[in-house]
Amino acid sequence: MGTFIVSNKSSFLTLSSSTNPTPTYQHIKGVPAYKFITTTTRFLLPSLSSSSYIKNKTTVTMATATGFPEVLPPILNSTSDQPPLFDGTTRLYISFICPYAQRAWITRNCKGLQEKIKLVPIDLQNRPAWYKEKVYPPNKVPSLEHNNEIKGESLDVIKYLDQHFEGPSLYPDDPSKREFAEELLSYTETFNTTVTTSFKEDAETQAGAPFDYLEGALSKFNNGPFFLGQFSLVDIAYAPFIERFQQFLFDFKKYDITEGRPKLAAWIEGINKLEGYKQTKRDPQELAEIYKKRFLTRV
Repeated sequence: MGTFIVSNKSSFLTLSSSTNPTPTYQHIKGVPAYKFITTTTRFLLPSLSSSSYIKNKTTVTMATATGFPEVLPPILNSTSDQPPLFDGTTRLYISFICPYAQRAWITRNCKGLQEKIKLVPIDLQNRPAWYKEKVYPPNKVPSLEHNNEIKGESLDVIKYLDQHFEGPSLYPDDPSKREFAEELLSYTETFNTTVTTSFKEDAETQAGAPFDYLEGALSKFNNGPFFLGQFSLVDIAYAPFIERFQQFLFDFKKYDITEGRPKLAAWIEGINKLEGYKQTKRDPQELAEIYKKRFLTRV
């Protein structure tokens, strides 16, 4: 046995060990390469936007925030069977490419709940009928199955996860910070809408204001690089969108969101050091291409 790195080449994943290194690649269809322990083998894994097929039953794993490997489950589509419902298992229904679902995934990871909450990834382009009919009628992700109930809406889900599960608290006790947190959480949709609207306009003129707002917000507390000083649900709420906006605006609008915004630059640097967040990140180029197809083709 040895430590191997997963890499992607011509749709095949190859394994390289420290004793017999071969070239590896940083991402597998947008999922960072993670170390894992296994015997050497070769297996086929199609794009993570479709159901995963693994030859020879080899397992791809992702490092958790606690350092233990987590199996990345296959994506369920219209041909997939429904997992048992309300059988005592807590399930988080997500999509690997959805920023709203990523909020809940980050929260789960940062609270160390990988063993307590099972991920159920859904193919949003080919959704199982049972998801809408039997699990969550709005047919969106994320949704959380817990205590014989289904919870939806990303901000509600992350608050529920923080309040009802063990792990480090991600919401402040200080009243002034709680009030500011609610203000920032309420602004998230305005932020997202304003920035995405700028994709069709002059980015620097249109997108500048919401990023300036964040720069000002990050200046309120100075006991850390995050919105409330310490890492919180507020950072989780913004992280998936800034992850996407930063790459897209730079690639296709030549606009650097960190220029003249040192607090925002420090925030991005800080959050990219968090394992619970890094595990959920996609390939930035993949995200930019998704946004290009979604927004620029409509211009």
